[in-house]
Amino acid sequence: MTSADLPPWREWAVGTRVMVRRTLADDAHRYTDVLGEIVRTDASGLVLRTRTGDEVEVPGDEIAIGKPVPPPPARRRPRRSPDEPAPTDP
Repeated sequence: MTSADLPPWREWAVGTRVMVRRTLADDAHRYTDVLGEIVRTDASGLVLRTRTGDEVEVPGDEIAIGKPVPPPPARRRPRRSPDEPAPTDP
């Protein structure tokens, strides 16, 4: 099998952040998305680590579409409540 014959997800490197749309095992007409960093990729499918740290196995025959995505945006500082004093500069 040449690289032209491989599904695109087989070429994604471990550590790449991706979004994968997969068919639900019980209904081929319904989908769910998985967003995470690739932990493993092989002929059987992908294993993704989500932002919560869970590892989700996605069988290759359930992958409908997918693509690499940029890193998540930086977390914003929490807003302070109106009654909280403003921080002072040192």
